[in-house]
Amino acid sequence: MRPLRSLRPAAAPGLAALGREFAKFGTVGGLGIVVNLAVFNLCRTVTGLPVVRCSVIATVVAIAFNYLGLRHFAYRDRDRSRRSRQVTLFAAFSAVGLVIENGVLYAATYTFGWDTPFQNNLFKFLGIGAATLFRFWSYRAWVFRALLPGDTSNTGGAGGTGSTSSTGGPTDHGEPSNNTSNPAAYHPETTAPPP
Repeated sequence: MRPLRSLRPAAAPGLAALGREFAKFGTVGGLGIVVNLAVFNLCRTVTGLPVVRCSVIATVVAIAFNYLGLRHFAYRDRDRSRRSRQVTLFAAFSAVGLVIENGVLYAATYTFGWDTPFQNNLFKFLGIGAATLFRFWSYRAWVFRALLPGDTSNTGGAGGTGSTSSTGGPTDHGEPSNNTSNPAAYHPETTAPPP
């Protein structure tokens, strides 16, 4: 019984951190869904473009909205040292998500003939859900990577030295925010191979 008790405190902070991360991602994603569906329905109503073209336009607008929300809210503490690489990866994974999302709508509309406004919105929403699972994994594992313990290419201090503060910054080994003080903490970003 004792080993089970000793595992719980070490696992709880990792799961709590993952829960907070998922909540922030979900907040941005939820707002992105509202933007996506609003632009989609506005485009369908105003322009008369085919449904999948309107969906692609809406997805692109939502991707731009989501990047700003993820970069400045959900993952603001992540590595910012390679911004051009980050934007390139974000665009590549977003393009895959765009294909997943709009592929569901395309199949429903043109393969099965489900083309009422309700069906369009239903399959647009289901496509967003499928693409969101892929995006959550890819963004956190590849785009907004967490800084590893001792990494000094930090998040935005002048010259990248913000993480080396001698007054208790994240590299201070006594600081709870430093992952080296809890070696059993959850670190999923270290399991993905580098691109």
